[in-house]
Amino acid sequence: MALLIWFAASGYLIFQGFYNRAVAISVRDVSIPAVSALSSIQQERRLSVAYLARPSTNLNSLLEQRRTTDGQLTELREVAPGALSQAPDSIKNQWQTLVGYLDQLPAMRSSIDARSTTPGRAYDVYNELLDAATTLFDIQARITPDATAALGGVTSVEMFKASDLMSRAASTMDGAFAAKALGRSDHLEFVRLVGAYRFELDNIRDHLEPTVRERLQTMEASSAWNDLNGAENSIIASAPWKKGVPGGVTVNRDRWAMITGTVSQSLVDLTIDEADQVSARTLRTGNNQLLTALLGSLVALAISIGVILWALRSSAVLVDRALSTRLSRLGTDAGALVDTHLPAVMARLRKRESVDLETEFAATDYGSDEIGQVADVIHRSLTVAAEAAVDEAKARAAGTAMLMGVARRPQRPLQRGLKVIEDLQGQIGDEKLLTHLFDIHHQLNQTRRFLENLVILAGGQIGRRFSKPVPLRRVLLASFAEARDYQRINLRGATDVALVGYAVAEVIHLMAELLDNALAFSPPGTTVWVTSSRAQHGVAVEIEDAGVGMSQEAIDRANTLLATAPTPEVTELKDGSQVGLYVVAELAKREGLQVSLRRSAYGGLLAIVLLPERLLIHNSEPDEDTGSVSAPVTPAVPPAREEAAPAPAPVAVLERPRQMTPAPDIAVPATAVPEKASAPSETRTKEAARPGTKPPLPQRRPQQHLAPGLREAVEDEPEQVLAPRSPDDVRNRFARYQRGWAEGQAANNETETTAEQGRDE
Repeated sequence: MALLIWFAASGYLIFQGFYNRAVAISVRDVSIPAVSALSSIQQERRLSVAYLARPSTNLNSLLEQRRTTDGQLTELREVAPGALSQAPDSIKNQWQTLVGYLDQLPAMRSSIDARSTTPGRAYDVYNELLDAATTLFDIQARITPDATAALGGVTSVEMFKASDLMSRAASTMDGAFAAKALGRSDHLEFVRLVGAYRFELDNIRDHLEPTVRERLQTMEASSAWNDLNGAENSIIASAPWKKGVPGGVTVNRDRWAMITGTVSQSLVDLTIDEADQVSARTLRTGNNQLLTALLGSLVALAISIGVILWALRSSAVLVDRALSTRLSRLGTDAGALVDTHLPAVMARLRKRESVDLETEFAATDYGSDEIGQVADVIHRSLTVAAEAAVDEAKARAAGTAMLMGVARRPQRPLQRGLKVIEDLQGQIGDEKLLTHLFDIHHQLNQTRRFLENLVILAGGQIGRRFSKPVPLRRVLLASFAEARDYQRINLRGATDVALVGYAVAEVIHLMAELLDNALAFSPPGTTVWVTSSRAQHGVAVEIEDAGVGMSQEAIDRANTLLATAPTPEVTELKDGSQVGLYVVAELAKREGLQVSLRRSAYGGLLAIVLLPERLLIHNSEPDEDTGSVSAPVTPAVPPAREEAAPAPAPVAVLERPRQMTPAPDIAVPATAVPEKASAPSETRTKEAARPGTKPPLPQRRPQQHLAPGLREAVEDEPEQVLAPRSPDDVRNRFARYQRGWAEGQAANNETETTAEQGRDE
């Protein structure tokens, strides 16, 4: 029994000794020479990127560097097989991976010489080669059983990583200096690399060998290091540049190459020194273990019990280390799935994208023990949660489809009803009956818009289509016609542009929703002002009311919603009061409009809609019939007042009633007018007074709407009383309105057909 214990103890010590020796020899004979060769590859990467960025770069320097690299790689390949013969399989396999990348180097060089590749591609190929070498060093460091040697090896690897990160940052700027341009992505990559290598140096400082730490401190006090830090900081602060190196950058191309080459070589030397000291200590440890095994064989019978306990303890350390690694991997993977991957999949489902759960949540093999069982339970739990999210998305899609169908079905008979009412308006001469028909027409027009809201929220398109541009003035008037209490809207003037046909229907709908909001949340006796003006990138339409307003926090939330246009949840819509805001956001996203809200000087809200240039056609022909809108269906009454620009002569502006009573829900017929109105506009033909029973048209008085303290003394103008119109006159006015509507119909012969087909979908 004692003999067996002696053999076991001696065998373990001998194994550990040979194992540590094999790892240490592989580091000294392979890794340390490899660091020098890889340093040459880093320099070759810098010159290759600079050459591809600007062909005029000196090619001779690149060719000379390649010869240096090839010489070092040849020496490395000659000594590696013998040095790695006793190394563990994991090191041998990773060496073969590195050799595979080295074999690809000639092909990449040929592509660089022929300029058939890009700086970014060459940069990536060299990075992949260096990453494979870093992995080899990491395996050599972590496979050592001795904890002290393993820590020293890991420190050496981290030092090499810092050297490579610094070299990558230098390569990025070599290309930028050569091309005299630094793109945004390259600038961000440079910032990341500089921060990464500085962090690595600070992180490993306390774990370096004392002599290496002193050399690092000496390097950090050198002028080259300080110049490099200053140059890096100036590049980071300069932001991307396209036309030459900005003046804020403190170095030029040659100075940058010199200081980065100096610092890079210093970091490589520190890496070699650290690896040499650590591997020497590991080799001594292996030799000591072999010596201990030989001495221990002489006293194995005497200390067999102690050797057994020591062996068990060492085995427990190995097992615990393996279990900790697996548990750490499981925790990392599970955290990534729960915190990142699962929310991303659910976000895609909310956007109505298709998701393959078998691909997204593929099972990972963690073994068949307890850790593997825990991993399987976590995987099944996530799969169940994802399946529930998929079912919810399917139910939401089905509900959306049903909502769209329900909203589209009544639109066809509604459209026909509007057509019948329009025909009756042209045939009936009874003034009261015309008033009711106008009211019904207006209410049905609003109903159609409410149904279209559901279609828009469900992801559908408005059925109305226009193939020709429509003047902005007609678009605004058409939106007034679809709003409640349109009599309170005052159009101060419309920019002389036209809107492209495919955007007309959705812009009308968007404006109508904003007008409805302004009218609903402002007192009945107030006016909603609409103004359009040219902006730098298009035309801005402003809708201003004197309503109750909103808090700044509520305005910020609304502007965020208008800018992002999220898919609304049923819980967010509540009682439907927020539907219009979501509709405006969706329409703005579709057409690329910018909609924003802010506080009005009148205490209410100011909504600004920016129509981009791509939707506008300038120098549009003037609109002959100022009261018509080229839309498929509009109310048979001019929907709002229009205020012209200041001029010596008065303009035709209707004035809302002054009494503070709730505004009527029915539309005002074409034959009814408020108490006062202005004289006809200069652009309209003056109508002769006709006998009849209607009251005279109202007159506007100068300075009527100014505050009393701002009014100036002016002479009263005599009131001009126009004779009331007969039913024939009413029919004639409506006929002119219909002619304007017919012009819009002529612009698009397919409008009605497209609209009806869209509503039947």
